[in-house]
Amino acid sequence: MSRRLTVEADGGSRGNPGPAGYGAVVREGTTGEVLGEIAEGIGTATNNVAEYRGLIAGLRTAAQLDRTAEVEIRMDSKLVVEQMTGRWRIRNPDLLPLAAQARELAEGFAAVAYAWVPRERNAHADRLANEAMDAAAWGRPWVRTAAAQVPEPEPEHHPTGTLPGWVPRQLASPTTTVLVRHGETELSLEKRFAGVGDIGLTETGAAQAQALAERFYAGGGSVDAIVTSSLRRARETAQAISAALELSVLVDDGFRETDFGDWEGLTFADVEAGWPDELAAWLADPTVAPPRGESFAETEERVRQSLDKVVARFPGRTVLVVTHVTPVKTLVRLALQAPHVALYRMHLDVGCVSEVDWYDDGAAVVRLLNDTSHLRT
Repeated sequence: MSRRLTVEADGGSRGNPGPAGYGAVVREGTTGEVLGEIAEGIGTATNNVAEYRGLIAGLRTAAQLDRTAEVEIRMDSKLVVEQMTGRWRIRNPDLLPLAAQARELAEGFAAVAYAWVPRERNAHADRLANEAMDAAAWGRPWVRTAAAQVPEPEPEHHPTGTLPGWVPRQLASPTTTVLVRHGETELSLEKRFAGVGDIGLTETGAAQAQALAERFYAGGGSVDAIVTSSLRRARETAQAISAALELSVLVDDGFRETDFGDWEGLTFADVEAGWPDELAAWLADPTVAPPRGESFAETEERVRQSLDKVVARFPGRTVLVVTHVTPVKTLVRLALQAPHVALYRMHLDVGCVSEVDWYDDGAAVVRLLNDTSHLRT
């Protein structure tokens, strides 16, 4: 009877593409004993490339241990698992040679099986990948004792939730919110106030939603859940993404846009001409609402509550939230602990992607803002 080995592999990119690395651990299949570890920073790459590199490294390490073994591959990348089993077609040309290399290595074993596992069950490989990226950031190769050898700056004393622009590694894995602004609508095209009016996407907006879907499909397995605003333009965007990722969509009305009341459908110039005093008060004070509308303070309160629900339901996971300009800006502002005027100093394009990590102790890190690289031709 063949020996059984288990390979746990992962890879990641801080930016997608960005500084990337992979990690893999090989275990005795029956006892779970760790037989080998490997990790490496690989420069600038996407999540998918890093994940495939982790798979290849794991297979090579297993081959060095026992070429005749039966091997089970465990990864939290659904894309890699589905592509390697042949259930999904490989559409990204950058992944084709990596998949071919992995298949060639797999052919040398008695048998190879692939299994998708939740991220928390792939924590060892994830840790190795992050160690490799950390070591690369210091200009050093990863070695098995990298966690002890890579120096980290001593943190200053800060009250809970007020860490500076880096986060100590001792903290648990954050809950990541990938914040997506919906695709184009007629009102966004004409730069009009678009609040709770239930309008749909334009043809261009639908194409932007599809581009978002392709972006996240290419990120293979990096999204664990999808939450959307209840408004039609967000739901249509979320539906395109969910179809590509084969994930269900949770609707949370707390992520809807601000209700602009009597200003709905008007341009800024229209409002300035018709309600000059009300507009000035609204811009100066977040507790002031447009006539028959909702204040930014009220929006913030419900967005906070919805964020709390996401973090409680998906701790340490990556959640894609399809929403609107004000909720995205509000979450970024809260993460930065910025004053309310920061809302007016951020620009968000339709179909853009932003990203915030939320830690258990109240700290937060903004990793991405208004990224529209997937929309460029």
